[in-house]
Amino acid sequence: QVQLMESGGGLVQPGGSLRLSCAASGSIFRIAGMGWYRQVPGKHRELVAAIPSGGSANYADSVKGRFTISRDNAENTVYLQMNSLKPEDTAVYYCFGVVAPTVAPTLRSYWGQGTQVTVSS
Repeated sequence: QVQLMESGGGLVQPGGSLRLSCAASGSIFRIAGMGWYRQVPGKHRELVAAIPSGGSANYADSVKGRFTISRDNAENTVYLQMNSLKPEDTAVYYCFGVVAPTVAPTLRSYWGQGTQVTVSS
């Protein structure tokens, strides 16, 4: 069983910062990509940022220069540093990981439960 657990959401004023964390746990053989999506009511979930196990991260155009994704492979954790936050960044942020569990080492996607980020004055 593989689980992803997010933390770090909350309420912040425009221009402020938040750092999201997501830790993968369970019987993990290998983690390939990890990243973050976000979703607002009535809209599709959109990719915010993703980072492979080796290589460069990629970002949605709307967050480039403001958000930074990083990961700690030893801790199976991915982070999203969000700076210069705007009201339009308000959404539920979901962590994902492309993981091969030990019981069946085939890569598949796993999701966290989501964490609310609200940017408002």
